Amino acid sequence: MKVLRDLFRDYRFTVSFVVLVFIVTMAVLSFFSPYDPTLWHVVPRDMPPSSEYVMGTDSNGQDIFWQATFAVRNSLIISLISGIVSRVIAILVGMIAGYKGGNIDRVLMFIGDSLLVIPLFLIFVMLAMMIREHMNLVTLGLMLAVFGWAWDARLIRSMVLSLRERDFTMTAILSGTGTLKLVIREYMPFTTPLIFSTLINNMSWAIGLEITLAILGLVNLNIPTLGTMLNWALFYQSILLGRWWWILTPVILSLLVFIALYWFSVSISEYLDPRTRIQRVGA
Repeated sequence: MKVLRDLFRDYRFTVSFVVLVFIVTMAVLSFFSPYDPTLWHVVPRDMPPSSEYVMGTDSNGQDIFWQATFAVRNSLIISLISGIVSRVIAILVGMIAGYKGGNIDRVLMFIGDSLLVIPLFLIFVMLAMMIREHMNLVTLGLMLAVFGWAWDARLIRSMVLSLRERDFTMTAILSGTGTLKLVIREYMPFTTPLIFSTLINNMSWAIGLEITLAILGLVNLNIPTLGTMLNWALFYQSILLGRWWWILTPVILSLLVFIALYWFSVSISEYLDPRTRIQRVGA
């Protein structure tokens, strides 16, 4: 309870928490949708927001509110798959490279640096075109995860290099502590804020990239996501035809997700960081 009280003193955490609860609630509501998200012409077309259709309907004859619930859920699934899998890779690579050093460090960092310098967006476009027929939530999430760990692994490696030179590392080694136990007990508490912040940042990056690929038509447009909702709204020229409710729904939801994830990451990371906490208490 004390932790929550301290966190809620930060307006960024409070706002982001409320927004994320709203987003997650929308995702949960998708399981109670009266419509199949893949079916068209189930409701009247191009209806503005009303008591019957809260966010209106689109030119495909779909209820925008219920489509938005599926879109939020699927976008979160993609971002979670990307974030979690890439964190596992980043932690393993960063910890091993930083602790072992030598040739292992050079090889792992060469692979990571290669991913940092090559134009990833072009690779994503090429891969998406090659596997477009088999593109689903899991495939897209894994594809983003495979290419989304390099920078975070380098950050973790830098921290481990610093921790390896501290006195407690030598003390633990001389006392017979194994490598795995040393990493988990001694290094993880220091790297947890960094891992958490990079997880949230990677989720935002994955959602942004999914939206970009969807607007370009390089994903399965029959699967509702924030990106595919934008694609259909742009395809039917909703802006020119004055159907503002159609284009604004995914835009506003995307902005809310990005801002909430960023503030949530910053507030949690600052709370978990002992140095920041000491400064806050001192202030």
